[in-house]
Amino acid sequence: MLNRFKPSRRNFIKTASVGTLAAVGIPQIVSAALAAEKNAPRLRFNTGDVILFQGDSITDWGRDRNKTEPNTTSTLGSGYALITASKLLLDHPDKDLKIYNKGISGNKVFQLADRWDDDCLALKPNILSIHIGVNDFWHTLSSGYKGTIETYIADYKKLLTRTKAALPDVKLVICEPFASKDVKAVDDKWYPTFPQFGKAARDIATEFGAIFVPYQAAFDKALALAPAPYWSLDGVHPSVAGEALMAQTWLKAVVG
Repeated sequence: MLNRFKPSRRNFIKTASVGTLAAVGIPQIVSAALAAEKNAPRLRFNTGDVILFQGDSITDWGRDRNKTEPNTTSTLGSGYALITASKLLLDHPDKDLKIYNKGISGNKVFQLADRWDDDCLALKPNILSIHIGVNDFWHTLSSGYKGTIETYIADYKKLLTRTKAALPDVKLVICEPFASKDVKAVDDKWYPTFPQFGKAARDIATEFGAIFVPYQAAFDKALALAPAPYWSLDGVHPSVAGEALMAQTWLKAVVG
């Protein structure tokens, strides 16, 4: 009589694979994403530090632009900046950190530069985190923007040089622009050009001694846990889970 409860070799392999996958979690995913990076030293926070998140819609994420005070949901929006700030404030109640979000939806690097005096330099951040680049490519497909990878690199370097001249002691965090292929907006037309923007951001981080946050690697490796639409709404903007993944990756890269 066939023993129905005796596992076959095929079922054993299948079960083992599921068990291995289940053992993989977000901390392992994030650590794997960071493993290839030769990063600048992790940051330690000082009393009264001003931390500024800058970028496009991924950073903006519904913040109230009429609010100017730090450390509030209205100011920080509801995306990765809020999740990251919440953890920093929870971990450092004695530091009197002041955390701002000045991302604006649709921005490219030159648009950051247009508002930099008011939205960055005037705040005198000690730690400046910038996530920019997806629109510098995406808008060449969707909005008639004529910029190139060379434009992105030149504009970014000019912006950081200007920043360091005004704030020589600022600690920089450069976040990698990322996309999830075959999720709505992101198709074959993005490749092979778009990955050049991530490489450029990494190279710029190295040149300016900044910490680099490898978001593309984090999202790619997270596919071991769930398919791309779980992490991304449209291939560009993160889901709730994607926002949390961004926050965890930022914290691991920056704080350790």
